Amino acid sequence: MKALSVRQPWAWAIIYALKDIENRGWPIHYRGDILIHAAKTCTKKEYQVAREFCQGMGVVIPELISLRRGQVIGIVTIVDCKFSQVASGWGMPEQYHWKLENPREITPIPYVGQLGIFEVPDDLIMEVAA
Repeated sequence: MKALSVRQPWAWAIIYALKDIENRGWPIHYRGDILIHAAKTCTKKEYQVAREFCQGMGVVIPELISLRRGQVIGIVTIVDCKFSQVASGWGMPEQYHWKLENPREITPIPYVGQLGIFEVPDDLIMEVAA
């Protein structure tokens, strides 16, 4: 199954806080389900910037130490992708806004993330995604 690594706390927000836009510098043509992998790396500064942004959206995120990292944590459906010059909601300006729907939590699976879209073997996710 296709997967995307997302840094915390953004990965958490996609699965648990209805973050319905993923901001990327590149477009995606794929539509359908994709695994959300919580990247291993997250600096305290990145976390603080994200926390302040989330607070502005009315979302209180967990403390950094309690966020899962280096694991696949959920599944979401990519339904659209459009470039936007302006910010709106979860969307940042001058980014491709990947429109996300139907976030689902799964039993976390330890996995090494990669840049871009990558494949996770189906046998690893069969039991937890059923």
